[in-house]
Amino acid sequence: MSGNIRLLTDTLAGARAEGRAALIAYLPAGFPTVDGGIEAVKAALDGGADVVEVGLPHSDPVLDGPVIQTADDIALRGGVRIADVMRTVKEAHAATGKPILVMTYWNPIDRYGVERFTAELAEAGGAGCILPDLPVQESALWREHAEKHGLATVFVVAPSSKDERLREITAAGSGFVYAASLMGVTGTRESVGTQAQNLVERTRATTDLPVCVGLGVSDAVQAAEVGGFADGVIVGSAFVKRMLDAPDDAAGIEAVRELAGDLAKGVRGQA
Repeated sequence: MSGNIRLLTDTLAGARAEGRAALIAYLPAGFPTVDGGIEAVKAALDGGADVVEVGLPHSDPVLDGPVIQTADDIALRGGVRIADVMRTVKEAHAATGKPILVMTYWNPIDRYGVERFTAELAEAGGAGCILPDLPVQESALWREHAEKHGLATVFVVAPSSKDERLREITAAGSGFVYAASLMGVTGTRESVGTQAQNLVERTRATTDLPVCVGLGVSDAVQAAEVGGFADGVIVGSAFVKRMLDAPDDAAGIEAVRELAGDLAKGVRGQA
C-alpha cells in the first residue's frame, strides 16, 4: 500500500496555481475523544482546510504551547493510542479525499517500529509525517521506509537555522518544509512576522519544496498576511482553543468548521 505524498504535492501545487497559500490545520488525535477528534479533522477539511496535520499526543510535548499541551493531556488521559491516530487519518481521508499527515515526536515511532509505523500510515491513506525533533543526520532509517511507502518526510526549520543547515534539512525533506516561528516569543508581532518572512526567503533559496509557516495565526487577517509570503499557512492552537472553549463537543466541532472557513477566506484574500 502506497501513501499519498503525490496527493499532498498536488494539493499544494493546486493552491499555488490559484495564486494563494494552502491552509493547513493541526488537530491532535483523541481530542476531545477519538471519535470527536475524527469529526473535528473532517470539520476542518470540510470548512476549507486543504491539508490536516493529525497530532500524535505525547506526554512531554516540549515544542508545543500550553493550549496543545492541554489537549494532548486530555487525549492521553482518554487512553489514545497509535492505532487511534491511524484510524483518525484513515477515516478523515476516506471521508474527504484530502491529504492527512501525522505530526509526532520521534520517540513514539522509535518504540512502535519505523517499518510498522510507515506501513500502517500508508495503509491508512496518510500523506506523510512531520517530525519536529528528528535530526536530519539521524533520519536515514525513517526516510528509507517513508520513501518505500510513498510518504512525505517534513522537517522543521527555525529562524535560528543557519543557511548551511537549511540546505541540509531541505535536501533531506519531501512534501514541504515547515518553517516555525512562534508568535509572541521573540519581539513584537511585526518583528516576528518579518522574521518569518526572512526565514521563508532563506529557505526558498535552498529548495523547490513549498515552504509553509506555523506562526500562531488565529484569524483571517493574519492568514492573509502570512499567505502573502508563504506557500502554506499552518494553524493549530487556534483550532484547539476553539474546541477547549466550547461548551460541548458538538459546539467545538462546529467552531472548528467555522474557523476553517474564515481562515480559508483569509488565504484567498477574501478576509
